[in-house]
Amino acid sequence: MQRRLPAARRITLEQKRLFIFPTAAGFLYLATLLLMLLTAINYQNNLAYGLTFWLATLFVIAVHFTHANLMRLSISAVSAEAVFPGQQAAFVLQLDAAGRQSGHYSVQLAWPEAVRVVDIASATSERVALYLTVGARGWHQAPRLKVASTYPLGLLRCWSFAYLDLRALVYPKPVTPPALPLPPDDHGAIGVANAQGLDDLAGFRAYREGDPVRHIDWRPWARGQAMHTRLFAVPSAQDHWLDFSAFDAGSTEQRLSWLCSEVLEYDKRGDAYGLRLPGLEIAKGSGQRHRERVLRALALYGVEGGHG
Repeated sequence: MQRRLPAARRITLEQKRLFIFPTAAGFLYLATLLLMLLTAINYQNNLAYGLTFWLATLFVIAVHFTHANLMRLSISAVSAEAVFPGQQAAFVLQLDAAGRQSGHYSVQLAWPEAVRVVDIASATSERVALYLTVGARGWHQAPRLKVASTYPLGLLRCWSFAYLDLRALVYPKPVTPPALPLPPDDHGAIGVANAQGLDDLAGFRAYREGDPVRHIDWRPWARGQAMHTRLFAVPSAQDHWLDFSAFDAGSTEQRLSWLCSEVLEYDKRGDAYGLRLPGLEIAKGSGQRHRERVLRALALYGVEGGHG
């Protein structure tokens, strides 16, 4: 089937692509005609002969109209939405009736999880979105599309299969990463107080062992009061490096999921961030285009043909 109907970005349904067969109602219709014919032969009734042959002619005409309803219908792959694993991606198709003066009616587009019935008027185009649940990260190829119609009488079904060259990008599943150790400050203490830009006083709390010495409020202590540590507000925007090698443990997929979670968090906060993967570095930036570029790099890391 795939050799006969190869994948393409645009497919036009020609005679070699179309198949036609009676429906259940069509077989019942034929059985009724056979019964009417036997009755006409038994009673030699000319009126029964005429009605039987007239209905048989109607069936033959229906074959022509049902087949012609899909003839020269063009289907094009437009776009596919990038999503996260487990979500539904929108695959957008365009149906074109430019080659038909009478249009195409009751056209059924079927995928395993999606079925749509559309009408395309003469010399017009119709865009249709079909949704599919995607799995693991990387490229998710659109499955085989079944195009069918029983127009106009429902006695026959004409159908075809379309292999569209359309795929959706699936990002890694975002997972909250484990806490990473922060670099020590000038006095060897480890903590968030050493983060660059912490210069806005936010309040005080009781001193805890290990707090940086430079953040201790010495004035109350000099007056004989309890020792306190000054707290500083984190600036609204910071610069970050997302480094694949910063994690001491975790598989490749786990690390990519952790990095994906951090990308979403920093993008939500409006921070600038860059990405370092083995063999790839993306400079720091922010905004939607930068976010999509970084997520794309995470989604295609280690995927065969990933940069296509």
